[in-house]
Amino acid sequence: MQTVLEAAGGKDGLRHLADAWHRRVMADDVVGHAFSHGFHPRHVERLAAYWAESLGGPSAYSDSDGDETTVVKMHSGNGEHDEMDRAIGCFDQALVDVGLADDGPLRQVLHDYFAWATTTMMARYHQSADDVPKGLSIPHCHGRDSRSKTPPGIKHLAD
Repeated sequence: MQTVLEAAGGKDGLRHLADAWHRRVMADDVVGHAFSHGFHPRHVERLAAYWAESLGGPSAYSDSDGDETTVVKMHSGNGEHDEMDRAIGCFDQALVDVGLADDGPLRQVLHDYFAWATTTMMARYHQSADDVPKGLSIPHCHGRDSRSKTPPGIKHLAD
């Protein structure tokens, strides 16, 4: 069974997707403000590693950069972000940019995963990063053979 990571072109495919998404976000006047304070010099690489781990790859992100608590804290304590639909739109356009929009089931799984992560996990603790629980694990959406680990509402490649 092919994982979502494999279907998306592996770690290199997700690196290209992360780069395309980041470029689109930076060019967007509304959601680009999230990076106005600066960002980690390896942001694109770390984002790709996080997605890769979530989508069936090795634990490279959690082994070197932190767990889900670390990620959620980075995105918490900044108030509500009603404009996240634009970030999701940038993601959908990035899928087109890197050629992943032509495979309907794959596009849908990636869109659903990103929308879920953006509107739930990354938006859950908008009041304070101190509210984020310790020890959160990176959620997984591997593909056809891992339904029990996939966050609710996300379709699978075989669906």
